[in-house]
Amino acid sequence: MRRLLRALAVSVLFVVSVVGASPLSTAQPPGYSEQLLHFSVQVGPDNSQRCTIVGKLFIPDTASPVERVPAILTTNGFGGSYQDQVPLARTAAMNGYAVLTYSGLGFGGSSCKISLDSPDYDGRAAAQLVSFLGGADGIGFSDTALTQPFSLPDVIVRDTTDHHGNASTHDPRVGMIGTSYGGGVQFAAAATDPRIDTIVPMNTWNDLSYSLTPNGTSVTSGVSTSAPGAAKVLYSSLFFASGVVNPRAAGYLTDPARAEGCPNYLPFVCTAFAQATVLGTVDPQVTATFREHSVVSYVDRINVPVLLAQGQQDTLFDLNEATATYEALRARGVETKMIWHSWGHSHRAPAPGEFSHTAPDPNTQYETGRIFDWFDHHLKDTGVDTGPQFAYFRNWVEYNGNAEPAYATSEDYPVGTGHEIHFPDAGARTITTGPAGLPTGLEAPNVDPSVPVPTAALPGTHAAWTTPPLPEPLDLVGAPAITLHVQSPGEPVVFLKLYDVAPDGSASLINGLTIPVRITDQAAPVPITLPAIVHRFDTGHSIRLEVAGGDVSFRGGLESTTVTLFSDGSGPLVLPVTG
Repeated sequence: MRRLLRALAVSVLFVVSVVGASPLSTAQPPGYSEQLLHFSVQVGPDNSQRCTIVGKLFIPDTASPVERVPAILTTNGFGGSYQDQVPLARTAAMNGYAVLTYSGLGFGGSSCKISLDSPDYDGRAAAQLVSFLGGADGIGFSDTALTQPFSLPDVIVRDTTDHHGNASTHDPRVGMIGTSYGGGVQFAAAATDPRIDTIVPMNTWNDLSYSLTPNGTSVTSGVSTSAPGAAKVLYSSLFFASGVVNPRAAGYLTDPARAEGCPNYLPFVCTAFAQATVLGTVDPQVTATFREHSVVSYVDRINVPVLLAQGQQDTLFDLNEATATYEALRARGVETKMIWHSWGHSHRAPAPGEFSHTAPDPNTQYETGRIFDWFDHHLKDTGVDTGPQFAYFRNWVEYNGNAEPAYATSEDYPVGTGHEIHFPDAGARTITTGPAGLPTGLEAPNVDPSVPVPTAALPGTHAAWTTPPLPEPLDLVGAPAITLHVQSPGEPVVFLKLYDVAPDGSASLINGLTIPVRITDQAAPVPITLPAIVHRFDTGHSIRLEVAGGDVSFRGGLESTTVTLFSDGSGPLVLPVTG
């Protein structure tokens, strides 16, 4: 709302100024300079590996030693480069921030291998860029050969104490923002460097072992589980290939070490990819390494305010991951707020008036406005309200312009109340899982659920339960859950899905979300948590729960086996309902 009022005020002032101005006067947006730079950093567990980073620096024309400005550090998502964040950097510069956007290690012209945002590698690299923004010499250069040191203008706000309460040097007032891989690095950086003042991670992970081999049961805490579920083979294949080819021939020729062993990755990534592709799962060592590269392992080292933004249409890093991070941070007393926006890895286009990758505008876009309010509050000390504790987009709400009317808000999470669905058709159902972990049906892939693919299922491989048509709308916000009583001769992997069935009988898999379940103990009913959603089941629609023996987007259990699902001993489907 503050951004909307500001936009209205600016419009009024502009009209007044035009009326009273000479015919030649024009309104000009705040200016800024931009400079392509190269950086030398030392990374690794013992800081022994030298890497070069490419990035671009933006400084507002109004910045000076007298009128200092805070800084923002941002980097790319997986497979991208510093250029991806240039639109955001320009907007921030026009709003009074110095901004450094850079290519993460292994991407977009920066050297060294991809670490999957390890604190020892990407975290330490980011910390040295923080030192650069704080005025440290010997890090930034204006040429690729690193022979021409760049002298940063003395225009950035400096702090003298870090967030551990210790005296600090080269300490800029700085926040971080980025999406996906550019979100994960913020946790790694904040856990490494207490000089960072706030972070805004978007569409990122809590536990990579859940992201890439999710399991809807055997939960130990958050989204972490005692056993992996099934590998997301489509996502892992696409990302692995993207990382290998990213340096192109020139990058490998310039830095031949990147081609040695696992090409452009730290060695464990090739091991993980091979296991996931061949076996449909990963061993305990890979699982442990995934977690070492995830905020779940070092959340106790995050001590600065966090604005979490996660996508409803995201089949890679689902809403459960943001919830796990949010709850872990809040339990420690860390100032944390959360936004569930409409877009994500499986649907990159934000809703109108919500956010924009190419033309972010805090005055006309709800989420962009929230982000800049957050930075203004924590980096400029403006005292501006940072918004509600929790906000979520509702795609069934009509609006014009700014998406704020489509966002419901709450001062707490969770917001839904458990609503039990008892399916009318009781009895036992038996399904068969696919051989070699192969799909047992045809459906749109999780990487793009909007692909128009006709659905089909092999006989005997799916079981479904459907409610009667609903007499009134039912709004869900949160993670559905169910407990199943199963029997199988092996340790099967099955796949749970929640569908919205229209009055004409057509069924839509909600946001393309599927959760694998690896059943290792059949002695007791199996509690299962599905991915969180924000969804309205409209009047006349039905709710369908499906259990499948395979899925086109995953590699399931290698041995085909039968699985019997009993209604006796199973619980109802519990939906988090609002309203």
